[in-house]
Amino acid sequence: MRCFVPFAVEAPKSRLAPVLTPGERRSFATAMLCDVLDALDTAGIAATVLSTAPITDDRVTDRAAVTVDDRALTTAVNARLAEETPTLIVMADLPLVEPADIQELLASEAAISMAPGLGGGTNALAVREPRFRVDYHGASYLDHRRAAADLGATVGTVDSRRLATDIDEPEDLAEVLIHGTGAAHDWLADAGFELDTTGGRVGIQRDG
Repeated sequence: MRCFVPFAVEAPKSRLAPVLTPGERRSFATAMLCDVLDALDTAGIAATVLSTAPITDDRVTDRAAVTVDDRALTTAVNARLAEETPTLIVMADLPLVEPADIQELLASEAAISMAPGLGGGTNALAVREPRFRVDYHGASYLDHRRAAADLGATVGTVDSRRLATDIDEPEDLAEVLIHGTGAAHDWLADAGFELDTTGGRVGIQRDG
């Protein structure tokens, strides 16, 4: 099964602006992408980064092929699904994902296998139904289940905390520091981030 990892080159992860500069957001987003590509490679999946602009960072180009499509996420992904080839789509901001999670997603015999995000999004899906199309707006996991039902397609759900944990908000960075072991974890540590355990809930703080 072929695989695409959508990636926004310009101004990624805008909701991390309170704690990261624009340049830091780009670098951290790339580190998360590398973690996803590493997990896919170990799972035996050759991924292509579906990028909004050319990528010259060798952290990415040494790991995967890059295809440029500057259209919106939903449009770019649906263009690939329209080719009617079984396709795996994995989001680029899942730095906790492990090869076993990918393998579980692919092991499903369902026509459409999905991994929901904690906020109701769709963090990964394996599509074997050629008529299925995505819509990543709003609670896309529920929308995708309805779309599959409308087609009469079977659906499988992978309930994985690692696949569910996408990194969007500053408080999400604590999850990377607690559970991460790859490039994104190392990036945060090198940037001076550490856990803040002084409050009721574990958060993050930054040296300086």
